[in-house]
Amino acid sequence: MRVGVLALQGDFREHAALVRGLGAEAVLVRRAEELTGIGSLIVPGGESTTIGKLADRFDLVKPLRDVIAGGLPTLGTCAGLIFLAAGTTGPSQIQLGVLDVVVERNAFGRQVDSFETDLSVSGLAAPLHAVFIRAPIVDKVGAEVEVLASVGDDPVMVRQGNIIATSFHPELTGETRVHELMLKLEG
Repeated sequence: MRVGVLALQGDFREHAALVRGLGAEAVLVRRAEELTGIGSLIVPGGESTTIGKLADRFDLVKPLRDVIAGGLPTLGTCAGLIFLAAGTTGPSQIQLGVLDVVVERNAFGRQVDSFETDLSVSGLAAPLHAVFIRAPIVDKVGAEVEVLASVGDDPVMVRQGNIIATSFHPELTGETRVHELMLKLEG
């Protein structure tokens, strides 16, 4: 099993290490040709504006849209959620538009407002420990999007077909169940 990890910016190393710990091969994706032969894709957290600009500079926007729209199982975390989304509540930025949600960037506040909490996640028996760092929330959810977890009334984990996206960073806690959910989408 080969898992691509978008490696333009952000915490791609942590995702790659977690994937390797699950027994899969992690392929760092920086060019379109590196999307060939992967069975799933992770779009990591980091800085969503930078990820978008670098994806554009390296001609990755269309190839990423094509493989994800074509059914490639994809996980986006934090900035990855923003990059996958159809839009933001703030200024426009480069986004893939493959996930029918509108997100609010930094919705929980600045870096000093980062926090950890246990979440009830639809489909998981036990709570999931989540780390939120300058995290977005899902402000609007499209008709085909299922909310899997929320903090209060704010969706922080969603699924639409082959895409799972979180506002939090499961790779920072060693939590494997989110990645395992994505790997189960691989068919």
